[in-house]
Formats: sequence, structure tokens, C-alpha cells
Amino acid sequence: MITLFNRVIEPKQQIEDSRKLFSNTELKRLIAPIIVEQFLALLVGIADTLMISYAGEEAISGVSLINQLNSVFIMIFTALAAGGAVVVSHYIGNKDSKNATFAASQMVMTVGMISIILMAVVLGFGDTIFRLLFGKVDVPVYEAGMTYLRISAFSFPFLALYNGCAGMYRSMGKTKTIMYVSLAMNVINVIGNSIGIFVLHAGVRGVAYPSLLSRAFAAIFMLSIAFQKRNQVTLELKKIFTINMLMIKRIFTIAIPNSIESSLFQLAKVALSSILSVFGTVHIAAYGVAQSFWSMAALFIIAMGPAFITVIGQSMGSGDIGATRYYMNKLLRITYVGGIVWNLIFLLIVPFMLHGYDLSSETVGLVLIVVIMHNSGNAAFCPLSFALSTGLRAAGDAKFTMYASIFTSVVCRVSLSILFARVLGLGVIGITLAMMCDWVIKAVIVMWRYKSGKWDRFKLI
Repeated sequence: MITLFNRVIEPKQQIEDSRKLFSNTELKRLIAPIIVEQFLALLVGIADTLMISYAGEEAISGVSLINQLNSVFIMIFTALAAGGAVVVSHYIGNKDSKNATFAASQMVMTVGMISIILMAVVLGFGDTIFRLLFGKVDVPVYEAGMTYLRISAFSFPFLALYNGCAGMYRSMGKTKTIMYVSLAMNVINVIGNSIGIFVLHAGVRGVAYPSLLSRAFAAIFMLSIAFQKRNQVTLELKKIFTINMLMIKRIFTIAIPNSIESSLFQLAKVALSSILSVFGTVHIAAYGVAQSFWSMAALFIIAMGPAFITVIGQSMGSGDIGATRYYMNKLLRITYVGGIVWNLIFLLIVPFMLHGYDLSSETVGLVLIVVIMHNSGNAAFCPLSFALSTGLRAAGDAKFTMYASIFTSVVCRVSLSILFARVLGLGVIGITLAMMCDWVIKAVIVMWRYKSGKWDRFKLI
């Protein structure tokens, strides 16, 4: 079985073994922890939602609203970390450990400063932001949301520093370390939530403070090991407190397009919820349940994104375009094989998972239809539209992937959702169909860009 898998993932165009930066074993050690980390994060998210529900409807409503806002901040930190990780990976590939350390230190400094600014903005203008985004809500929901927002704002610097250090470690291929820290962070969060909700009966505070503590632990631990000199790339205090605009510009070259792309995608998701709101409870409930299933189904392909950043970043940094093409093809093949297998397995599990929900037969039928549609499209097109797109970004082609995503995710998906869901009256099925069209169009654009060879001309360092 292993031999067959190795044959399937090997590109037809081979390169000499001396040019291969990552063996199959090393790729496995890189990818497996990322998948486990993503899986744990999804499971903990589900557990958090279940526990928060015991604090009352006002609590879960307030926390749900604030999580939509917090997701934007998290995307900013993740985008900055990803931008820094790409630059660090290029320097590692170029065997320039001095500048790799400089880039990592500047990344941590930048993401830390931005997180402190955002924390101050939220603490100072949280009330205004809440009312602008969510309008007038019931007083208990507002109070719960503001309580959660103020406490979670203090976790921004910790979350940002954790993401920055995690990006540095992924650049070195040390994903197992991040997996263990993520596991510890999530365990602290779940245990803390259990105590806060069921023992202390602290309501929203019972879930907010454990998140703060778990993020503080993760950040402090990652920072402590990131300064260890035995690492291939380390943090240095002197370089953290030195502002180098050229290095920051290199990081922002990847980070800013990535953050714009992610933020607009999040806004598009909000627009889709608005489009669906006129179809009644059945379609809204089916969409809500399906989204949680979709996240789990997309796990493998999403997890391949950081792997592309590490491998393609180092390959481009080495200056070996042939090796970079080899790994683009190889990682794409791995994404396809893993994505197809995972989507099929999850599709078989969904009917059993639905037994745990109190849903009408009509809603269950809709969920099954859209999950089948999603999983089929996810396995067929997302390896190109997401994973290969991340590979192009890791090579330095960040602006093109941003423009492609804005066109497909914002323009095509929203407009086609209006057409299919509203005009043709397909509801949640129309939303799902529009999402699949988004993937198809972006897959074609990304594949065209890859075949054109323009992505391999970028010089990030």
C-alpha cells in the first residue's frame, strides 16, 4: 500500500536525489502533525460551542456575534505569520540563517505591535464597533457580547505571538512541536471552560478567561523555545526591537494580499447568510449544520496549505526552479489523494452524525444533498483552487492569488448565490452550487497561472 501511494504521488518529471530538499518520510513528518492540529482545533471548537450553550441562549448569542469579529483579527494575525513564514522559508532554502533569524524576529515584532494596537482599539471603542456591526440587540446579548469582547481583546497579543512563533517553526518543518503546543492549549481551554461553566457557573466569563489563559500559555511557551540557539532559526531580542523597513516590506508583500483575501472572503460568507435569510428555518438550519460538516470535510486540503508554504518557500529560496516545480506537482498529488480519501470517509460518516441532531426530515435531506455536493467539489477542485494557490503565494505570487480570490470568492460566489438561491429559488442548494462554481473558476485561473510559469520569476529575497 505504501509503495503504491509513493508511486501515485511521484511526478512524471523527476529530479536528482541531491536536489530533493524533502524525502517522503520528511514530508510525512511535516504534514501529519498539521492535519492532527487542524482536527483538534475543529473538535475543540465544537466542544466549546456545546459548553457555551449551557450558559444560556444570551451567552451563546453574544459569544457567537463576537467570534465573527474575532475571526477577522485572527485572520490578520494568521496572514502576517504566513507572510513571515514564507520569507523565513526562502532564507532557509537559501541557507541564509542570519537573515532567516532577522526575518523571524521582525515578523514577531510586527505581529506583536499590530496586535497591541488592535487590542487598544477594541478596548477603547468596543462598544461603538459592536453597535456598528450588529446593530441593536437584546440587552442580555449585548452585555454577554461586550464582556466576551473585552476579555478576549487581552488575548490578542498572546494569539499574535503564538501565530508568529508557529509560523517560524513551520518554516523549519517543525510542525510536531506546534501540534503538541496546540494540543496543550486546547486541553487547557476545554478544561477551563468546563470549570468555568459547570463548577463556577461564571457564564460568559467562564469561557472567556480560559481562552485567555490557554493563549497566554501557548504564546509564552512558544516564545521560550523560539529563543533556543539549537534551532535552525531563532529569535533574537536585539533584532526584535530593531525596525528594518526592507524586511517588513518583504513580509507585507505576502501578508497584506493574504489578509485582504481572507477578510473579503469572510465578508462574502456574511453576505451569503443574508441571502439565505428569506428562505425560512429549514434552509437556515441546514446551512448552519452543513457549514460545520464542510469545515471538517475540507480539513485535509486546508492542512496542506502550511506544507506548501514550507516546502515551496524553501525550494524557491534555494533558487532551484526545477525542484520547486517538482514539489508543486508532488504536493498537489498528495493533496488530491488525501482530499479524495478524506472527503469520501467523511461523507460516509455524515448520516450517522446527523442522528445526533434534532432536525426535521426535510432539513436532514437538505444537509445530505449539500454535503454530497460540497465533498465532491472539494475533492475535485480545491486542491487547485486552495492548495496550489497557496503554493503560488509561497513562491511570491501573492498579488495574483489575491486578485483571483477576490474575483471568484467575492464577485462570482456572491453574484451566483443571488442567481441560484434567490432568482431560481434553490435556497441552500443554490448557495452550495455557487460555492462549487467559485472553486471551478478559481481552479482554472490558478492552473493557468501555474502553467504560464510567471510565478517562478518572483524574487522575494
